[in-house]
Amino acid sequence: MAANDMGNGDMAAHVATYGRMIELLKWGAIAAAILVAIVLWLIA
Repeated sequence: MAANDMGNGDMAAHVATYGRMIELLKWGAIAAAILVAIVLWLIA
């Protein structure tokens, strides 16, 4: 089996990137829900 030598173990950078990605997904979901509500209001 190959040795696991991937990356340099910079966990702080990975955690920061993960946090930013979660924020982006959260705001994207909120924006999508607002857009759906507007469209439903317009066609109702």
